[in-house]
Amino acid sequence: MRLLLVLASILLFALPGLAQEAAPAATPEASIEDLIQILENDETRQQLIDRLRQDAETAPAEEPRDLSFARQLATYTQAAAEGASAALRSLTRVGWDLQRLWDGTFNADLSRLQGEVTGLLVVGIGMIGSYLLLRLGVHRIESAISSRVARRRWWGKLLGILGRTAVEVAAVLLAWGLGYAIALGLTGDIRGQMGINQSLLLNAFLAVELSKLWVRIFLSPRHEALRLLPVGDSNATYWQFWSGRIISLVGYTFLFVAPLLAGTLSTAAAAAVQVLVMTTAVVVGIIIVLQNRDDVRGWLNEVGERRQDGIGQLLRLLGQLWHVLAIAYLLALLVLWFTNPDEALPFMLGATVQSVIAVLVGALVVAFISRAVSFGLNLSPEVKQRLPLLETRLQAFVPRVMQIVRWVAIVLVAAAIIQAWGVFDVAEWALSDAGIAAIGSVISAGLILLVCVVLYVVVASWVEYRLNVSIGRMPSAREKTLLNLFKNAFTIALVVFGLMLALAQIGVNIAPLLAGAGVVGLAIGFGAQKLVQDIITGIFIQFENIMNEGDVVQVGDKSGVVEKLTIRSVTIRDLSGTVHLVPFSSVDQVSNMMRGFSFHVAEIGVAYDSDITEVKRAMQDAFDLLMETEHKNEIIDELDMQGIIAFAASAVTVRARIKTLPGKHWGVGRTYSEIVKTVFAERDIEIPYPHVTYVQGGVARASGRTLSAAPQGGEDTSGS
Repeated sequence: MRLLLVLASILLFALPGLAQEAAPAATPEASIEDLIQILENDETRQQLIDRLRQDAETAPAEEPRDLSFARQLATYTQAAAEGASAALRSLTRVGWDLQRLWDGTFNADLSRLQGEVTGLLVVGIGMIGSYLLLRLGVHRIESAISSRVARRRWWGKLLGILGRTAVEVAAVLLAWGLGYAIALGLTGDIRGQMGINQSLLLNAFLAVELSKLWVRIFLSPRHEALRLLPVGDSNATYWQFWSGRIISLVGYTFLFVAPLLAGTLSTAAAAAVQVLVMTTAVVVGIIIVLQNRDDVRGWLNEVGERRQDGIGQLLRLLGQLWHVLAIAYLLALLVLWFTNPDEALPFMLGATVQSVIAVLVGALVVAFISRAVSFGLNLSPEVKQRLPLLETRLQAFVPRVMQIVRWVAIVLVAAAIIQAWGVFDVAEWALSDAGIAAIGSVISAGLILLVCVVLYVVVASWVEYRLNVSIGRMPSAREKTLLNLFKNAFTIALVVFGLMLALAQIGVNIAPLLAGAGVVGLAIGFGAQKLVQDIITGIFIQFENIMNEGDVVQVGDKSGVVEKLTIRSVTIRDLSGTVHLVPFSSVDQVSNMMRGFSFHVAEIGVAYDSDITEVKRAMQDAFDLLMETEHKNEIIDELDMQGIIAFAASAVTVRARIKTLPGKHWGVGRTYSEIVKTVFAERDIEIPYPHVTYVQGGVARASGRTLSAAPQGGEDTSGS
């Protein structure tokens, strides 16, 4: 419409020859009709186009604007100086207005002001009195809610806070409604119409009390159970007192007192009151900052010392400088208000409120997620019995998950603050094609990593379940080895492929990475031949199933129990408890002592003059006694008596074998040797050992025992 009116004006005043048919004093409707007639005619339309082109060519070129920093700074300081001068002039005008009021110049305005004040007093007393009475009931309801949710979980506390908020809001709205009823019923005119100033008072009350209500919700000095911020009772009372006073002072001044003075006295009086109130509020704010400088610094340092990361260092630095930043912010707020009170102050206050809300919401979301995650990690006893390590494994992920959540919250809060202060239009960028693509890529990469973590937990839990001896059947040594190898290989593959897919989602070309990995792998293959030999030998050892975890083996010159078996090496603990890590490249042969069955080989040396038949019978009797011990279930066959196998220098060696379960022959052999020693002693069967015998007479046996006394004086020595 504006464009059409401009064109019509050009036609009426710049082209009189074309506008002769139009009325001399054309109305907007007539101008539009004339414009339509001109545009419908080809000749007049062409003349209009030519005239517009001529005016565009002859128009003076606009000088480029000076956008240098010095120019902008000069413009800003000029506006600040003019704003301060206007504020001082308004104070001067207030003095003149008061002088004129004292002289009786404003008698009519004074009488009108008195009438307005009377009506405002009636509405204010009725509204505030009813609100104070309602607050008494609200206090009792809050006390009841606080006592009920004091020992409940976070969700009970949240419900209590929501209920308390609803009661507080209802009290404010009810008092506000009663104020409107009083204004319409008692102070209105015959037609039931209320004054504009009464509406200003009522709306100011609603805005101020709702703002103070949010402060009470977060601090709640009387009820700790309903307090959202982690502060003490004294601090909560202190901050609520001063924040309520500042909100009331600034809110009622700008929403009620200043408009009232501007409408009844003068705009200068309203401006002067605003200047005084803003200066007072800033001075009070600076005093509060200085009073709490050390307390806030100590609190920030304490929180920063508990965090050994970048956030902790940032908090400690902020503790040293926070009062300087706060005072600078308050002074900048005052200067901006002097400069441009209509635009700068609302923008700065709105951006500040949005920033504070973003920080508080971010902190509450992080705290809520932290409590929810901790609550969800308490597994049932049945799950703990089946998967003993699942709860520990999940709890190990909590610090990492919460660290990621904190950084995501910090990024979102920073984006909200940037959006609030107008540094960058984050919302517009997020809705653009580039923003949607970037956010989608980050979310896709995060989902891939989350799926990888879930898969790792699932596979690790499944392996743990299969290896749990208290559930189901006993896993074999082969299953233990293969399942542990599978878990390690799956973890490595999951990490590699998960990182590759995540990098691909955020726009990284993984083709060069794959090619580079192949080249690096080839270089490592040539440069680390021992490592390749370890892996290849380990693969064949696993295929051939020559040893598993728990087996007693001899690998090279080391023997012991296999504690850990990987694709590259084997970890062995010997009889003395020493742990040996043996790479497969140094393994020429593997001797496994626990496959299928085992033999205890009893090779016992007896004296040459022993009765071998009696010796065999004694060894069989010792075996029968062995079968009566706790080892009888470990022996799987009869005694294999093999008889004499060797003639030594001083003994005859007799061999027998006992077949046992795998790995049980050591315990069986020790018990059998003890029984044989006892039986041989009872039956006077000698087990020879090197000794020296002195014989005085008689004939000495080969074993050193004397058969009969030798002639007196005779002496013979022999040894075996």
